Amino acid sequence: MKIGILTSGGDCPGLNAVIRGAVLKGETRYGDTFLGYRDGWRGVIDDDWIELPRREVRGIGRVGGTILGTSRSNPFHDGADGAEIVLGQMEREGVDALIAIGGDGTLFTANRLMEAGVPVVGVPKTVDNDLDATDYTFGFNTAVEIATESLDRLRVTGDSHHRCMVAEVMGRSVGWIALHSGMAAGAHVICLPEFPLSIDEICAHVQSAFDRGRAPLVVVAEGFVPSDAPEGFVDYDLDEFGRPRFGGIASALAPLIEDRLGIESRATVLGHIQRGGEPTGYDRVLATRLGMAAIDLVHDDGIGRMVALRGTEIVDVPLTAAIDSVKQVPESRWREAEVLFG
Repeated sequence: MKIGILTSGGDCPGLNAVIRGAVLKGETRYGDTFLGYRDGWRGVIDDDWIELPRREVRGIGRVGGTILGTSRSNPFHDGADGAEIVLGQMEREGVDALIAIGGDGTLFTANRLMEAGVPVVGVPKTVDNDLDATDYTFGFNTAVEIATESLDRLRVTGDSHHRCMVAEVMGRSVGWIALHSGMAAGAHVICLPEFPLSIDEICAHVQSAFDRGRAPLVVVAEGFVPSDAPEGFVDYDLDEFGRPRFGGIASALAPLIEDRLGIESRATVLGHIQRGGEPTGYDRVLATRLGMAAIDLVHDDGIGRMVALRGTEIVDVPLTAAIDSVKQVPESRWREAEVLFG
């Protein structure tokens, strides 16, 4: 078979390991050939691709980012007939199936294409860990490790100056990175979108830590909004898929804390540093396993399905299982962390 591979949406540590795993297994086990579309769906639309023989994927499993490039292009943008375009380009190059590696936007598009007759399977990807139907996504572990190291460093400078440090981490509308990195770094309060604290509650935890001689550390997920925030407290633009471009909540919270408590406070936005650089060993292994499993799915007539992690096993589920709902932090995990605040 001739198989096309694309990486779409935000970049993520482990993408290259998926590509490598798929190409090595496809060539070795099935005799497949591969081409990689540049910059996600844009490459499919524009017929912009590179050949992916084994020599092109050597050693890339440990490299961050994606050798194929990525974008947030949408083949259905502005009313275009995306399925007709994609099928036409696949026929032109003799491509039998597509492997789409991406998050909810990518997988939503993949499912829409599949329903219109495009042979496609999915590989879930997001540092935010917000995709349903899989226990963890590759890239999440790396993001948590980077965030934790950064929070540890903020603790040191906060201690030196007796300041409150407010750190904003990624996560979109869920708090998985904030929860894991905040617990790992010993944060005095963690602000999650799923369980919004009030400004008074945040300040109470900060004051409690400060009164004990600590430099308070507040970890806030980028999609968090205080339960008592006034209208317009934060305002976000929307991306091509209609989703908010988060960022700025830490910069709004820090001056509020300083004004209310008189404790010098500083905001830090970790931003894209969390998804750059080399993937952790865990993410390299998970991504490689998912890439290899995607090849089996193509050959086992698994069109319209997605590989996923359940426990320690790789399984497959319908694409719709990943896009019907967002995987939020459950209340049990929140209650565990809540005990540590203040």
